[in-house]
Amino acid sequence: MMVNKQKVEQKLRIRLKSYDHKLIEKYSRQLVDALIKEGMQIKGPVPLPTEIKKYTVNRSPFIYKDSREQFELRIHKRLIDVLNPTQRVVELFSYLDLPAGVEIELKMI
Repeated sequence: MMVNKQKVEQKLRIRLKSYDHKLIEKYSRQLVDALIKEGMQIKGPVPLPTEIKKYTVNRSPFIYKDSREQFELRIHKRLIDVLNPTQRVVELFSYLDLPAGVEIELKMI
């Protein structure tokens, strides 16, 4: 009788969010390069669907009620998985320069 031995893998899921697509691309590339330099095995960056929030506002509060303006906010997202992370990976985030406007979320899976 054969027993399958599976290697239990831990993952560190890194989720990046930003309003600026150029900023998130630059930071995700910088993060991937740093992780590869450390010898980590990664998957990503995977672009997630862009979240679009639309707002409609009256141009005038009284007479010209039918005249409206529309605004939208686009939230760009990227996902990076680090397979079998070490403590060094968490320390790496303190050394990297996180630009204003990029939100980072770390989760162990």
